[in-house]
Amino acid sequence: MSLDIHDLAAPSCELLALGEPTHSEPAFPLVRNELFARLAEHGFRSIALETDRAAALAVDDFVHGRTSPSLDAVMREGFSHGFGEQAATRQLVVWMREYNRDRPPRERLSLHGFDAPTEMVSAPSPRRHLEHARDFLGLDLDVAALAGDDDLWSRTEAIMDPAASVGATDAALRLRALADDLLTELYARAPELVAATSRTAWAAARTHLTTALDLLRYHRAAAEPLDPAVRTSRMLGVRDAVMARNLRDIREAERHRGPTLVYAHNRHLQGNPSHWTLAGMDLVWSGAGSIVRAVVGERYSFVAGSLGRSDALRLAAPEPGTHESLLDERVDTWGLTEATTDPAARVRRDPTPEQGYFPLDAETLATADAVLHIRDGAAAAASL
Repeated sequence: MSLDIHDLAAPSCELLALGEPTHSEPAFPLVRNELFARLAEHGFRSIALETDRAAALAVDDFVHGRTSPSLDAVMREGFSHGFGEQAATRQLVVWMREYNRDRPPRERLSLHGFDAPTEMVSAPSPRRHLEHARDFLGLDLDVAALAGDDDLWSRTEAIMDPAASVGATDAALRLRALADDLLTELYARAPELVAATSRTAWAAARTHLTTALDLLRYHRAAAEPLDPAVRTSRMLGVRDAVMARNLRDIREAERHRGPTLVYAHNRHLQGNPSHWTLAGMDLVWSGAGSIVRAVVGERYSFVAGSLGRSDALRLAAPEPGTHESLLDERVDTWGLTEATTDPAARVRRDPTPEQGYFPLDAETLATADAVLHIRDGAAAAASL
């Protein structure tokens, strides 16, 4: 049965999560743009993307017209994980800025990041985030001297090798205590600081401080001398726990304006535990979606992304009997459909790890409220 995106936006839904099975098929962010435009006409006022929350503050300033840097600078500096290089994401930012022009604040669209600034093999120093908060509070603190060389934090060894990590050093522990103290002072002085600046500036300082703490937690997890699969699963879990908390914070900020569309990989948004076989390790952790759904219940809805054929991934059409082949029969090019499947359907086995593609399985479908299926990536992109 075909669905309309508005069928999924029930009155109780505050977070409508739209997943994708891979970051490498260009049709998915194009479909995201189309669906968000439809939702904007029915009360949705924000979108949360799988990108660094602190960096995305600059993008939100841009789409609201609070700043006027070059679009190239916004795309380069306002997104993490390479998402600023996507043509569809650039189109989204331009469209949102134009949509907001001359509209009253309550009707304007906001763009949020809800991820931590971490990669699988690297994570930066918390220094610049602490310095942002320090400057906002007007304090005289030499954060750089305490944090040390940024390269000691961001190098690959600091994440991949517990012995090379700085996450358990005395400096890291002192930075974590400092960040906690700064956060307390930020709240204690909120009346004074908001009056002198704005709620937006105060909230930005809070985001930088929570990002610093998140980075320190991630680096601490990287320093644990555990079995590699346990350690990596724990780090993935820390990242998704951060994502879940960020989504709750975003909803707190947006609660009086309208629901939020969330867009990220299925593994972050699905309601069941996330699994990943990587380098011989069987990784298991709770994704942000499973955390948020456990906390807010029906206020969270999940649409699983599904892909049949993709030229971009060199992915052939799915074999008969797979979940994707059955979904191919329901849509012409792309579409939303019910998350039902034949009990005999099986997981497709043709994808390769290099494609970054995770096929659907029965457990993920069981937690989905609907499926967004793209039958052919190139055809879908051409239709948008």
